[in-house]
Amino acid sequence: MAKEYLTIDPESASIQTHLGILQGIIQRMASNSSACKAWCVTLVSAVLVIVADKGRPDYAYIAILPTIVFAALDAYYLALEKAFRNSYNDFIINLHNKTLTKESLYSVIPKGEMSTLQFQSLLSFSVWGLYSSLVLLILIVKIIAIG
Repeated sequence: MAKEYLTIDPESASIQTHLGILQGIIQRMASNSSACKAWCVTLVSAVLVIVADKGRPDYAYIAILPTIVFAALDAYYLALEKAFRNSYNDFIINLHNKTLTKESLYSVIPKGEMSTLQFQSLLSFSVWGLYSSLVLLILIVKIIAIG
């Protein structure tokens, strides 16, 4: 069965609604990524303040666990954001090439291999830069608390 391509005006309500949905998803993923960073910094700071207050430097390592968990979660949100941006870009290309199908108009599916996108996100500076800095801070607090 041959694919049936739609001839839809780019200004139509269905096109604008689909693009709006994708933009909303992308924005939420970006907000979730920012929230991960904020929560992680807050949580690690609270643990380090308690460690410093109680004089128990061995407990500083507890702060590494949320750092790792939030780094993984942040990479996941960034990967989803990238996948939905890929979907958005593919939709725009299909719209301009007049190869848009009903399936692409009425489905919101992330495009790309999630494991590859997550690995790429983990290697991005926005993830490893922040979270490796937090691990370094934890180690410095541990060393200073001993000395």
